[in-house]
Amino acid sequence: MTQTNASWWQRLKSGLSKTSGQLTGSISAIFVKKKLDQETLDELEEALILADMGVETSGRLVAHLKKERYGKDVTDQEVRQVLAAEVTRILKPYAKPIPSRDVAPQVILVCGVNGTGKTTTIGKLAKMATDAGLKVVLAACDTFRAAAVEQLQVWGERNGVPVLAATQGSDPAALAFSALEKAKAQGADILMIDTAGRLHNKAALMDELKKIIRVIKKVDPDAPHDTVLVLDGTTGQNAHRQLEVFKEIVDVTGLVVTKLDGTAKGGVVVSLAERFHLPIHALGVGEAIEDLKPFEAEAFARALLGLDEKTGQA
Repeated sequence: MTQTNASWWQRLKSGLSKTSGQLTGSISAIFVKKKLDQETLDELEEALILADMGVETSGRLVAHLKKERYGKDVTDQEVRQVLAAEVTRILKPYAKPIPSRDVAPQVILVCGVNGTGKTTTIGKLAKMATDAGLKVVLAACDTFRAAAVEQLQVWGERNGVPVLAATQGSDPAALAFSALEKAKAQGADILMIDTAGRLHNKAALMDELKKIIRVIKKVDPDAPHDTVLVLDGTTGQNAHRQLEVFKEIVDVTGLVVTKLDGTAKGGVVVSLAERFHLPIHALGVGEAIEDLKPFEAEAFARALLGLDEKTGQA
């Protein structure tokens, strides 16, 4: 494991420490008996639900443990290892980066409720792309929030990539159209479009996003090629509702989950994957540019259950 990956692992484990601490503490308290019985399974299911795994996912995890260990002597660590292996199995099919499309520019529409870390995530994704040698253009189409435009411009300066913006209150769709034309003219590999996320006015948000998509299709009928939804890991099960709403508006193709710090329960990542079957491209555990990393199912599962990444030991 490289030093970079080691430091990322520590940030992830630290970020999920509250969840893993509560969950492993609950598991340790529950499994004081030598035999796995129905009473301990019921208590475990409650602990998993409290960790934001969701009722259905928690039920399936408990059913798997029952099938593997029911009536047998178990330790709390064995329980965590079995659960981590099953969570890894659930998540692995969805641990996928944003695909590299054979089109230029690849248009990535980034959505999310205001406050999820959407604009910051775009900046970090742009950093990953430029590090891979790709030419990136950013479009600040959340034109109603001056702070969002300014924030994206700061990230553009950090990454050395152009940020196309307009005056506050301008038509976001018109800017998106212009940005795609300019990105094509400049030979860009990727155009990332930041968007507003005002769920308190769902009808206006729906109209705005649909208009953006409609006008960019006039330049490229296949655009956007990817629509990434950024979800705040601290919102717990409310992330499900946010995804439901955005799926009504746009064709969400993948997720980024941010703010997996000490206040995030983390289990929501598992329930989101099981319910919506969407790729999880990356996880964010902080504000620094290196705090967004590609999603790794096994590393996440072990951190969630408080296990060491290499050995599976506590």
